[in-house]
Amino acid sequence: MSFLSQETRLPKNQSLQAVETLVEIMKETLASGEDDLISGFGKFCVKEKSQRRGRNPATGGSMLLPDRKVVTFKCSGQLRDKCNR
Repeated sequence: MSFLSQETRLPKNQSLQAVETLVEIMKETLASGEDDLISGFGKFCVKEKSQRRGRNPATGGSMLLPDRKVVTFKCSGQLRDKCNR
């Protein structure tokens, strides 16, 4: 957080609170099934995974994995370009 507080010239506790608030908002949005788009950074999406057969790694036995939701991330073209420079 020290980098963030230096860049924003906010005290550490205020910059920490801002990041924690942002993360809480993102978690609530994703939990409600909506996507989170951060322009120039990327998009967090909730995807539905259907039931499938899996393997128990402890026993090696077959098991049925239930339907579930997962969060995926797709980076923006700007972020990809910046990382590949």
